[in-house]
Amino acid sequence: MTIYVVKAGDTLNSIAEQYGVTRERIITDNEPPDPDKLVVGQSLGIRVPETVHTVAEGETLINIAQQYGVSVNDIFQNNPWAATQEALPVGEELVITFQGREVLKNDIKVNGYAYPFIEHDVLRKTLPFLSYASLFTYGFTPSGDLVMLDDTELIEIIQEMGSAPVMMLAPMTAEGSFDSQVAHQMFVNTQAQNRLIDNIIANMKEKGYVGLDIDFEYVLPEDKQNFLDFITNVHTRLSAQGLLTFVALAPKTSGEMTGLLYEAHDYPTIGAVADYVLLMTYEWGYTYSSPMPTSPINNMRNVLRYGVSVIDRNKILMGIPNYAYDWPLPFVQGETRAETLTNQEAILRASQQNVDIQFDEQTQSPFYNYTNEQGVSHVVWFDDVRSMNAKLRLINEFNLAGGGVWQIMNFFPGLWLNMNNLYTIQK
Repeated sequence: MTIYVVKAGDTLNSIAEQYGVTRERIITDNEPPDPDKLVVGQSLGIRVPETVHTVAEGETLINIAQQYGVSVNDIFQNNPWAATQEALPVGEELVITFQGREVLKNDIKVNGYAYPFIEHDVLRKTLPFLSYASLFTYGFTPSGDLVMLDDTELIEIIQEMGSAPVMMLAPMTAEGSFDSQVAHQMFVNTQAQNRLIDNIIANMKEKGYVGLDIDFEYVLPEDKQNFLDFITNVHTRLSAQGLLTFVALAPKTSGEMTGLLYEAHDYPTIGAVADYVLLMTYEWGYTYSSPMPTSPINNMRNVLRYGVSVIDRNKILMGIPNYAYDWPLPFVQGETRAETLTNQEAILRASQQNVDIQFDEQTQSPFYNYTNEQGVSHVVWFDDVRSMNAKLRLINEFNLAGGGVWQIMNFFPGLWLNMNNLYTIQK
């Protein structure tokens, strides 16, 4: 795959002619928000088909895959739109292989996080790239009862598409915020804790979950050992049933970091117990932060460098963001609130505002500035094909087990083009 950065005067037709592909091929792969109005600085992934199959009457994905010695999942990865079709349209072209695929690492594991209201077509397009899909989230009461999730239909889709569902657990308030006290009360009540684990195992077995993702953020520092004991208890009970334990960890660069987000997330001890850990290498730029990239690559690299120094790298999943932010300016600490966008919406907004996209080399992140109709200045930081390419290469650079995408509520072609080009994904 070639990454092309749009220049003044470019059109999809002129770019397609330059690379010997069709305009439709670029649109299918990149889903540009406004194909007729490219933005200077917008990046596109250019893939040249090598083997193409035209669907004939009566053919199925299974017999097409067998004909070429590939899997149905391979076809879905090269043609995500096909995953949403009940039947293949006769005459439709399926790309079986692309030229010049660069595979850095085989059989990485990729987890994607979704809320239960994800659109089914978005889920189906994404699942070919996922080993696991984690559904956010089950809660619990201090007495050990589960706060249930409406997940049956999603689990059926996940299993149908060959991925494995992972149950998520988080101490949340009724309003959806992390609650340190809910976690603390469960930690110190052994009876409630064991009842909770009993309920978790029963739910996992009933619904077909293969693992539990423990996402406990803002754990009280004094609960550091209690948190570890809980993870150990969960892992012991789950592993006896052949089930996996995942733990999400805050992005630390040393063991000495202080603060509610970090202190109870002890990398060496938790990493030694869990089957997999997700290092949350995102959210440096967030709703109330000063304007900056969500995941600057220099910051990500610092977290991963510390992570692999104290945790088996075969257990580490690197956090991958899938969202963007638009900040009004000037930024006022405690007052300014950024608007959350999808990466595709960020590109569309640049087109609508007639501004060029710039690229920060240090953080490997695209951004742009604009002034709205009310005269308010804005800055938007987002991700594109270039920045995702840089991020995903870190998995190979640090020889990690894989990655975890927060979140998969929208389909971002720039992410999955790179994932398909750089890695084979374990299903």
